Amino acid sequence: MPIPPFENIFTEIAVLLLGAALIGAFCLKLKQPLILGYILIGILVGPSMLGWVTSRDQIDLLARMGIAILLFVVGLKLDVHLIRTLGPVALATGLGQVFFTSAIGYFLSLALGLEEVEAIYVAVALTFSSTIIIVKLLSDKRELDTLHGRIAVGFLIVQDIVVILVMIGLSAYGQAGLSDQLARTLMLLLLKGAAFLAVIGVLMRFILPWLLHHLARSLELLMLFSIAWAVSFALLSESIGFSKEVGAFLAGISLASTSYREAIGARLVSLRDFLLLFFFIDLGAQLDLGLLGGQMLPAVVLSLFVLIGNPLIVLIIMGVMGYRRRTGFLAGLTVAQISEFSLILGALGVSIGHIGKETLGLITLVGLITIGLSTYLILYSHFLYERLAGWLTLFERSVPYREKAEEGEKVSPSVDVILFGLGRYGSNLAQHLHQRGLKVLGVDINSKTVAEWNQKGLQALYGDAEDPDFPPTLPLKDTRWIVSTIPQREVNLALLDALRHHGFDGQKIVTAHNPRDAEILKESGADLILFPFADAAKEAAELLGSIEEG
Repeated sequence: MPIPPFENIFTEIAVLLLGAALIGAFCLKLKQPLILGYILIGILVGPSMLGWVTSRDQIDLLARMGIAILLFVVGLKLDVHLIRTLGPVALATGLGQVFFTSAIGYFLSLALGLEEVEAIYVAVALTFSSTIIIVKLLSDKRELDTLHGRIAVGFLIVQDIVVILVMIGLSAYGQAGLSDQLARTLMLLLLKGAAFLAVIGVLMRFILPWLLHHLARSLELLMLFSIAWAVSFALLSESIGFSKEVGAFLAGISLASTSYREAIGARLVSLRDFLLLFFFIDLGAQLDLGLLGGQMLPAVVLSLFVLIGNPLIVLIIMGVMGYRRRTGFLAGLTVAQISEFSLILGALGVSIGHIGKETLGLITLVGLITIGLSTYLILYSHFLYERLAGWLTLFERSVPYREKAEEGEKVSPSVDVILFGLGRYGSNLAQHLHQRGLKVLGVDINSKTVAEWNQKGLQALYGDAEDPDFPPTLPLKDTRWIVSTIPQREVNLALLDALRHHGFDGQKIVTAHNPRDAEILKESGADLILFPFADAAKEAAELLGSIEEG
């Protein structure tokens, strides 16, 4: 029986935050994803259980703000050059996955006994993946800047645009049937979209650089403007027929080519995470558990299709396009769940009268299963790839030419040092090694960083230190040192294991941030451990000592 609601919204929000913190701490203790804990607290306080959530408008507002900030930060990381580079694969993968998933899902739904119209709705619902959840998970894993992360974000945005078109079409169909109304609506939407992009282009070229230069005199004002810019674009996009997500994403892209994007993005992360908490609570609170009875068998079958079939479709498409099986696999796992848009689509079908509440319950149950399980698939994606790599050879061309193009110029067959990680520490280390007359080959998982290095005339390749198939593609034979400036212990352990497996007998130097990690890495074959912070502090102390002596 539901507990009576709280007297005011402040008390309600306070209880929600306390409950989310407690369940989040419990999930952290059990090494479970925090997102599942937040959805669970939403189900617990929602109308199906305790009934505490009564201030739906206020919570929905905070959730919408969180979505806008999330997509804005994603857009900040994408510049125009990157869009030109990854646009074709994002478009092909996004549209291809939507087509094949909906076609297979339709016949699978018919086989499970659904009526034709119900099968259409279920099939379309299965095609869309949650941009918000995936971007949050990739951000937590720091994989948004990887090749597979950027491709995934690209085709998720394509999916969002497709679902908007589908819902507009269904709304027009529900109001006017098969008539000219649908064609006019879609044509008007395309014209509005073109005009929207043109306005953004003008702002990027003539207005924003000048405006941000003046606003940046006050960091507080720059942050306020950035939030207002994201929310305003989300509102404008929704008002012309697109979604808030698309508008906020484009707002981020409009600032991505400025010199202030890193400062803006770094300071919005905490605000983003706080506001997104309300999105996941709201998502859980909207799930009507009363609609789920009698739908378990078809829900399990359809969930298995989404969890296995959708990643396979992406893997096949990307393999045909010339990407490595690892990139296709990691990108494919991001579509192993259905979206909150799928639930909205089902609710729209009920309101129009196309489907009943039982079908909406089926879509809801598939959403619960796939969102929960896909979270684990993404968090443990590298572990899964290591176990399945041999089986995935079928999905890779003999020459994955797309990623060869990402790698840039052909490298020298003989180098002295192969350096993994071209961040600030790695870049400075490489420069000092160059000054000592050593030939250095840089390796980084950020394709933009690789391109910048190649433009400077320095040798660099796109590659992942965790990929066991990557080291044999490097000129290991005459290399004296392999150096990793990547601080993650798991990454360095994977690299050391791969080098040992491929018979590298040179010096292996890796980075650690604490003695425990250093001990484990030493036991795994590292010849030397770098401590960036400790080494820098020691050098700084020596410099201060020399000044005092002088």
